[in-house]
Amino acid sequence: MKHYSVLKNEAILGLNIHEDGLYVDATLGYAGDAKEILQRIKRGHLFAFDRDKDAILYSQEVLKKISSSFTLIHEDFVHMKEELKQRGIDKVDGILFDLGVSSPQLDEDRGFSFMRDEVLDMRMDKRQAKTAKEVVNNYSYEELRDLFYRYGEEKKSSLIAKKIVEERNQKPFETTFALRDVIKAAVGSKYFYDTHPERNIFQAIRIEVNDELKDLETVLPEAISLLKPKGRLVVITFHSLEDRIVKQIFKKESEVDPLVKGLPTIPLEYQPRVKIINKKPILPSSKELEENSRSKSAKLRIIERI
Repeated sequence: MKHYSVLKNEAILGLNIHEDGLYVDATLGYAGDAKEILQRIKRGHLFAFDRDKDAILYSQEVLKKISSSFTLIHEDFVHMKEELKQRGIDKVDGILFDLGVSSPQLDEDRGFSFMRDEVLDMRMDKRQAKTAKEVVNNYSYEELRDLFYRYGEEKKSSLIAKKIVEERNQKPFETTFALRDVIKAAVGSKYFYDTHPERNIFQAIRIEVNDELKDLETVLPEAISLLKPKGRLVVITFHSLEDRIVKQIFKKESEVDPLVKGLPTIPLEYQPRVKIINKKPILPSSKELEENSRSKSAKLRIIERI
């Protein structure tokens, strides 16, 4: 199965891996990053999370060819802290989040891509009930409008939401092409081909189906609390909404709490928990951009636990 891990070398370097360390791959996918981590730990252990059962099964076979020093956990990374605690782990040396949809998921028949006609699904975890079909066919006009604007940052959210509601009253949406065609009809051919609003709309629906941003906001402070002193947290994002959350949380956690700023002695609980390793995000090289067009929006940020 072909999979390309974006900013892989930069992410692995950012983790500053020790061969006896404990590491977490919060977004296992198809083991692109996990393979690199596992090859570098001789006496340590890798814990990896994914809510996609197919990714777990595939990665199990790939990783056991390298080492047995890994544990794969079929859960959303939002449950990371409790899952590690159940396994007797309360501190680790590094955590990696490689966010977004993996190449195999985009290439499977799950409705993530508007380039092929597929069932409107978009679930990363097939155990969950909510699908893209449910969102498109059951959300109110107001809910769709707000969703497209908030998670898709789409200027013509109102027009698109209105057209979807009109069309589904005639016939419920079943496939990606049906949705794509209605987006085009709502905004007109010129705007459609000039700006490609379908990218924004599909992104918004995928985020909603999988609770991606809410989970990220929840897990990042918990991930920081799991790090040992000098432990590293590395996050790769693929759109501005994700990156904004990461940037804001990293900034907040790296500064003195405003409530006590200026006091001669800052109580420990109000002191920064981390230091930022790279002030500006690391971006893909021109070589990587040539090799993989999906990497063009990627940004990598690194912090270290104080």
